[in-house]
Amino acid sequence: MKNVLVISTTSPFDRQKIRDALDTALIYAAIDQNISWLLLDSAVLALKKPQSASHIGLKDYFKAIKTLEIYDIEQVYVCADAMEKYQLDEQQLNIAVIALNKQQQQQLLQQQNFVVNL
Repeated sequence: MKNVLVISTTSPFDRQKIRDALDTALIYAAIDQNISWLLLDSAVLALKKPQSASHIGLKDYFKAIKTLEIYDIEQVYVCADAMEKYQLDEQQLNIAVIALNKQQQQQLLQQQNFVVNL
């Protein structure tokens, strides 16, 4: 089993990049890889509840984020600085996350066999 980290850095309303990251994580999990997802910068907004993208013509994938648990993807990380910047706390998010500072993010990167940036 390989350690695979999916990294998201863009706004949830910037095309479908968050959806692509979610799909990538689910695909790797389906083939029994150890998956982690790290959301940086404005990507943390994808986890904020409640929200919908249907009014701007995007598929509503926000509910699909909760399927991570079904695929045993329990290692979802967010940038602590981004959480502070957007004035978010874990109670405002759809799923449980672990906030990491810059040093912890570097340690996480070093533990991976593969890193996918989306």
